[in-house]
Amino acid sequence: MKLTKKSHSCVRLEKDGRVLVLDPGGFSEEDAALGADAVLVTHEHPDHFDEGRLRAALEADPAVEIWTLRSVAEQLSAAFPGRVHTVGHGDTFTAAGFDVQVHGELHAVIHPDIPRVTNVGYLVDGGKLFHPGDALTVPDRPVETLMLPVMAPWNKISEVIDYVREVRPRRAYDIHDALLTDLARPIYDRQIGALGGSEHLRLAPGGSAEL
Repeated sequence: MKLTKKSHSCVRLEKDGRVLVLDPGGFSEEDAALGADAVLVTHEHPDHFDEGRLRAALEADPAVEIWTLRSVAEQLSAAFPGRVHTVGHGDTFTAAGFDVQVHGELHAVIHPDIPRVTNVGYLVDGGKLFHPGDALTVPDRPVETLMLPVMAPWNKISEVIDYVREVRPRRAYDIHDALLTDLARPIYDRQIGALGGSEHLRLAPGGSAEL
């Protein structure tokens, strides 16, 4: 499986000539969803879900399908019948040749006065990779590669470190990093790498790794 990091929380997975894209939101590239065979969206916040990007992908290729939660699916399903699938915690499905299991139900707390939206994470190919969206969800099975939300209004570095410790992946790659300045990156790299207990890695947008 080939992992390609796009901007912020968007990642692209390739296997056997097929492409799965996760969270091509408004902080990712304009063409982040184009060329995908399938797209997964974790929740409705605009840095993870951009309706225009998804419509462009669906219109460009009539075979493209999307799996996501209800709040996102409702905005697309009428225009693309049969191609937008609603999923929730515990569901399993196959998308673009990848086996996917859904974990989680709610977005992390931003502030007690801000209502929590639904958020789901996606465990790919039996634990080869886990993308939690905007939550610190711990799957019920081992994870090889954790996509790690490293900087957000809803987390702090101690929580990020403890999340890596709890999931115990072989490796963790940063996502949700558009808010993290270049000045701060070495601090995060050092602290997470030293204290998380797993290999901590970072890809620049467009960078790839074989998993």
